[in-house]
Amino acid sequence: MADPDSSSTKNDTVKSSNIFSNLYSALKVNLMKIFTKKIKTREQLLDTLKNSTDKDVLSAEAINMIDGVLYVSDMQVRDIMIPRSQMIVIDIDCEIEEFLPLMISSGHSRFPVIGENRDEVLGTILAKDLLPYILPKDKTTKINLKELIRPVMIVPESKRLNTLLKEFRVSRQHMAIVADEYGGISGLATIEDVLEQIVGNIEDEYDIKASANISKVNNNVYNVQALTPIEEFNEYFNVNFSDEEFDTIGGVILNSFGYLPVKNETTTIENFKVKILNADKRRIKLVKIIKIPEVNSN
Repeated sequence: MADPDSSSTKNDTVKSSNIFSNLYSALKVNLMKIFTKKIKTREQLLDTLKNSTDKDVLSAEAINMIDGVLYVSDMQVRDIMIPRSQMIVIDIDCEIEEFLPLMISSGHSRFPVIGENRDEVLGTILAKDLLPYILPKDKTTKINLKELIRPVMIVPESKRLNTLLKEFRVSRQHMAIVADEYGGISGLATIEDVLEQIVGNIEDEYDIKASANISKVNNNVYNVQALTPIEEFNEYFNVNFSDEEFDTIGGVILNSFGYLPVKNETTTIENFKVKILNADKRRIKLVKIIKIPEVNSN
């Protein structure tokens, strides 16, 4: 008998991927038709659409999604994949007592199962498939991973994300193993990774949710959401950053770098040292702010 919850989840995921796949196709074709006479490039199209927010024709959120849809067509799997070194994998010969703590601590629901090394991916295993073996009535029951692993999708690093999204939809799989040009495994990508390029970060029950835009870590050290309004930042730190050009502190930080920084990059803005804690290919998400004490010249 099929698991109703599992079926519902699969149907919801397929519907979501259908929506975004159709949205991608429709926007790319129809929007270009609308502006064919005046607009020749995607950059001109986005500039026109962004200007429409001033007239309340489209919301900023809608513009960001459109930007994401168009952006995805230029991205390849290598741009979003989790590197091989960071993959959480299960060895086919391991006992459940060995890998269960790892699965629980990771918070993931799907795991690649490997053979002799990480280049030999045999398939994937779902955490829910192990539930019958966690508290078995018969304590002598042994788990056979070979009977539980599911087929895995292998894709090249160069595959376009819009194509991968379509393949996820057709195959009803959520994870793909990424192979390099020599046949070795270079990482993995999930359907969530692709969708996040369109709608931004997708939080689930395992993600840590920020209770506030600004959180004090210790003396003079703070974690700050990039979307923190400049007015709120100014009030909290008793400073006076201008909000004429940027609405959020993330805009100020991006302007200071002069380019989109990656994790662990640092910059200094007035009396603040800024370190990037979380950022993707499109935006800064979370930063560490270290307030530099003013030096008393007296």
